[in-house]
Amino acid sequence: MDLGLKGKKAIVTGGTRGIGRAIAETLAGEGVDVAICARNQDQVDEAITALSKFGVKATGGVADIADGEGLKKWIADMGKVMGGIDILVANASALANGNDEKSWRACFEIDVLGAVNAFEAALPFLTEAAKKSGDASATFISSISAAENDNANAYGAQKAAQIHLAKGLARQHAGDHVRVNTVSPGTVYFKGGVWNMIEDHMPDMFKQAMSRNPTGRMATPQDIANAAVFLASPASSFTTGSNLVVDGAISRRVNF
Repeated sequence: MDLGLKGKKAIVTGGTRGIGRAIAETLAGEGVDVAICARNQDQVDEAITALSKFGVKATGGVADIADGEGLKKWIADMGKVMGGIDILVANASALANGNDEKSWRACFEIDVLGAVNAFEAALPFLTEAAKKSGDASATFISSISAAENDNANAYGAQKAAQIHLAKGLARQHAGDHVRVNTVSPGTVYFKGGVWNMIEDHMPDMFKQAMSRNPTGRMATPQDIANAAVFLASPASSFTTGSNLVVDGAISRRVNF
C-alpha cells in the first residue's frame, strides 16, 4: 500500500527516543523530510544522523516545549528551512503522573499548550500544503489514560484535553483539508522508557501490568508509529477528528 508520503515534510516534537523516534524513522523510511526537536543537543544530533541515512533531509534542534514562543519560533524556522510542513506530530510529553501543582503545570504546559502552540505555528504551513496537494495533517500523541482512571492525576486529564482539542481543530479546519487526529497508546515498552524503569525498580508492578495485557506483551514504539504515520498520510485523507486507540485491548472501554 502506497501511503503517498514520499517528498512530504514533517515536524516531530520529542523525536529522539521512544515513540517520537520511531515515528520520525518511519516517516523518513517513507521518503519524508523530517525535523525533530528535544531537550538534549547530543541526542538531537545522533537522531538527525540516523534519519539522514534514509536518504531524506533531516534537521532539528533543541526546543523547550514549555516555552511557547520559543517553540512557535522553532517550528516556523523549520518550516522555512524545509520549504514547508505537510505533517505535524506533537509527541512530547511531561509524563507527570502526580496530583500536585507541579505535575499539573508540567502536563498542561507540555502536553496541552505544547500541542496548542505547535499547531498554531504549523497551521500556516499546513494550510498552504493542503492547498497544493489537497491534504495536510496534525497528529497528537495522547494516551488511553485519557479514559482510564485509577486515581487523581494530571497526566490522564491533560491527555483527555488533547483529544478534545484535536476534535475541535479537526472540525474547524476540515474545510481547508487540514486533518487533526490523536493516537492513544496503551503500555509501551522500550529501553530507557517508563516501563523499563518500572521493570528495573518495581518488578512486581511491572509483572502486574504485563498480566493485564491480553496480548501478553506491551506495545513497541513501532506499533504506535505505524498507526501515527498511517493517520498522518494521504492514504488516510478522510480520517479527521478521530482518536485511534493502539493498546492491544488492555482498556475496557467501548467506542461507538
